[in-house]
Amino acid sequence: MVADSLAGSKVLNQLDEQERYVLHRIVRAEGDPAIADDVRFSGNAVANALDSLRQARRIVTDVRMVQVGISRAGLTRAGVETACLIDAPEVAARAQREGTTRSVAAVRELAPVIDGSVVAIGNAPTALLALLDLIDAEQVVPAVVVGMPVGFVACPESKQELAARNVPHITILGRRGGSSAAAATINALLDLLEGQN
Repeated sequence: MVADSLAGSKVLNQLDEQERYVLHRIVRAEGDPAIADDVRFSGNAVANALDSLRQARRIVTDVRMVQVGISRAGLTRAGVETACLIDAPEVAARAQREGTTRSVAAVRELAPVIDGSVVAIGNAPTALLALLDLIDAEQVVPAVVVGMPVGFVACPESKQELAARNVPHITILGRRGGSSAAAATINALLDLLEGQN
C-alpha cells in the first residue's frame, strides 16, 4: 500500500534499500505520501545511526512523546537506552537561570551524553537550533541527528540549517514532521539493526 502510494515520488529512486525502508515508515506514521519528497538523508546517515546503536547504544530525544513512541521491545532487543530530560527539575531551573526554553535547556543539559549518540528531535525547532549551536561550538559530536520538529515558527529554518551542515542527518524539510515521524524513523533504524544481527 505505502509502496504503491510512493510510486511517483521524486526522491525514491535516489535512495538505497535501507533509506527506502526508513522513508516508508515515516510515510506510514504520517499517513501522507506527499511528505516523501521532503525527506532528506545525508550520506551515510543510516549507516552512522546503525553503528551508533550498536556501539553507543543511546538515543537522546527532545521530548517524552518521541521517547515513548520508540518501540520498547526494539530497544530491549538491541540493548539501547533512551535519554530525555525535558521535564527534569534541573532543566526547569536551568531554563529559568539562562532565560531560555526548557527545550533548549534540556539539550544543553544532555550535552555530556550526546557524543556518538543518535539524537531525535521531533517537537521543538529551538531544541534543534540549540543542538546545532553545540555542534558549531564543537561541544558535541552526535552520530546522527534525526531532525523533525514540526510547526511554523523557526521550524523550516531549523531544518534548513541542519541540512546545510556537515553532520549526518535525516530530516523532513518544511513545516511537517513531529514526534510520530521522529519515533517512526528510530523504530525503522531499530528494525534495520535487528535485521543485521
